[in-house]
Amino acid sequence: MAYNKIKTIAMSYPYQIKSLDEYKVAYQKSIEDPAAFWEDVANNFVWKKKWNSKEDVLQWNFKEPKVEWFKGAKLNITENCLDRHLEERGNQPALIWEPNSPDEQSRVLSYKKLHEKVCQFAHVLKNNGVKKGDRVCIYMGMIPQLAIAVLACARIGAIHSVIFGGFSAQSIADRLEDAQASFIITCDGAFRGAKDIPLKSVIDDALIGNKNIKRVIVCTRTRTPVSMIKGRDVWWEDEIQHVEEKGLSYIDAEEMDAEDPLFILYTSGSTGKPKGVVHTCGGYMVYTNYTFVNVFQYQPEQIHFCTADIGWITGHSYIVYGPLSAGATSLLFEGVPTFPDAGRFWDIVDKFKVNILYTAPTAIRSLMGFGLGPLQGKDLSSLKILGTVGEPINEEAWHWYDEFVGKKKCPIVDTWWQTETGGVLISNLAGITPAKPSWATLPLPGVQMLLVDENGKEVVAEGEETVAGNLCIKAPWPGILRTTYGDHERCRTNYFATYDNMYFTGDGALRDKDGNYRITGRVDDVLNVSGHRIGTAEVENAINMHAGVVESAVVGYPHDVKGQGIYAYVIYQGSHAQNTHGTGDIVRKDILQTVTRMIGAIAKPDKIQFVSGLPKTRSGKIMRRILRKIAEGETENLGDTSTLLDPGVVDEIKNGRL
Repeated sequence: MAYNKIKTIAMSYPYQIKSLDEYKVAYQKSIEDPAAFWEDVANNFVWKKKWNSKEDVLQWNFKEPKVEWFKGAKLNITENCLDRHLEERGNQPALIWEPNSPDEQSRVLSYKKLHEKVCQFAHVLKNNGVKKGDRVCIYMGMIPQLAIAVLACARIGAIHSVIFGGFSAQSIADRLEDAQASFIITCDGAFRGAKDIPLKSVIDDALIGNKNIKRVIVCTRTRTPVSMIKGRDVWWEDEIQHVEEKGLSYIDAEEMDAEDPLFILYTSGSTGKPKGVVHTCGGYMVYTNYTFVNVFQYQPEQIHFCTADIGWITGHSYIVYGPLSAGATSLLFEGVPTFPDAGRFWDIVDKFKVNILYTAPTAIRSLMGFGLGPLQGKDLSSLKILGTVGEPINEEAWHWYDEFVGKKKCPIVDTWWQTETGGVLISNLAGITPAKPSWATLPLPGVQMLLVDENGKEVVAEGEETVAGNLCIKAPWPGILRTTYGDHERCRTNYFATYDNMYFTGDGALRDKDGNYRITGRVDDVLNVSGHRIGTAEVENAINMHAGVVESAVVGYPHDVKGQGIYAYVIYQGSHAQNTHGTGDIVRKDILQTVTRMIGAIAKPDKIQFVSGLPKTRSGKIMRRILRKIAEGETENLGDTSTLLDPGVVDEIKNGRL
């Protein structure tokens, strides 16, 4: 099959903002005439068919909610990520892969080679029965085949749902059921620091009782012995060989509607059941590219190193789709920042002459704990831009990052966004708009932020004051989620029902006199642990699965490294909890094991306090406000406890605080 020639884009970005004045002009235009603003940006992409008129660029209401961008337009995102770059920069590195062990060989995939690999695997998917609209679960380590699998799904119009390699079999089973997935792509195992993670074995456990999965494609990585079920399981390498024997190196990109789903990504909510956030082909592509090019001020041929996992939205948007659609070089890292030692990030920056480093405050705080030794002798002079993502960065970590990593020469972009937003919503633009340590600063063009009080009334500053409120958005941007998979009412309830005609982020924030925003944390029952959102109800449900647990309540508390730790108050039947070696340590370990099995190690509580009761109102509602204050060490100003069914339980909890 012949390669269809796609027009290339110039090695510049006409929509890249170059000054503070340009930012102000762009922002104003994006608010006054969003359709005209985003139409200008979207014209820089390859479309199989464009929208009919300016009226089709954006149609929306937040009541249902219903949001449509580029209505009627047809495209395939992989033509924008791969094909259009082949003529001008086919030999430029698209992906650089650094393996878990520094002793193993790195790999570089040029745009031409990545295009070929994606087309090959797209044939594999089709040969195994995958069709447009099918849901494909991907559960892999951070190897090039993960990016290839994601893009191959997009190439043929299958909807990918990547699950982070740390989730348990039960969590995977829940997601497979919710997405009604028919296909799985996994590995025999994964390397992560000093650990070998048995991915295929976890998938086998997740598939017990599953009636929907038709095929499991298994990529070889760790050479861990695995069970391969005849008729269901096939090896990636064998399937690629069949394709190569037939000489199939190109496949036409499936024509997708701009509003067709591109992927489902599961995120924790305030109920126990994870929700599948749906992003679509057209708006998501335009927004991730626009934010990547502007926030990081990306310049052609720079090397962009996002340390996230592709199992999270950061990896989707700023390892795969954003950088590749911009013709960038994206670095993919399999390991962890502390293996084989705490200098690993700095070794990678030195080795590949990384220009942009985008990581989490948790990683920075963790590396700070090792002192400056791991930085010694590492050449970090190639760095031009630093970035943080996942949670607000504290000032101490910001200044350490600035002084010892950036040598006070690199702008730091403090990006705030969510799985649901597709891309960055609030951030300074590197070297263009002012930074303010621990503040995300200004919203990006197209993002209409406001603060409201508990009643939904807008909070307006008087004079020079800094104001606080709940962070909302009053109009859509192209990367906004369209629904939660299979349950649109849940999407409406979660994001659009709290306040009339607004998207509610679930976060509280401050805004200063210059319009800068500082995120103060979740105001709903969701924790932000190491930059990952974990629903308190999800953790409570897992704890309550332990045979001896009567009831539990989970809250967040300040944690030096993770930002927020998980504090669990547990009512355990009988006296066994207290009498086991006098401490309840074995019971604690049993509960932690239960949470790991039900969700994954990422959700394990940091502290478990056994209690005889929980502070409840007479209607049975747990007063988490009180539990949160006690977990934070505040034992005096707990507010009015007279409405509690048993006020005495509060003193017991205070006295037993860990």
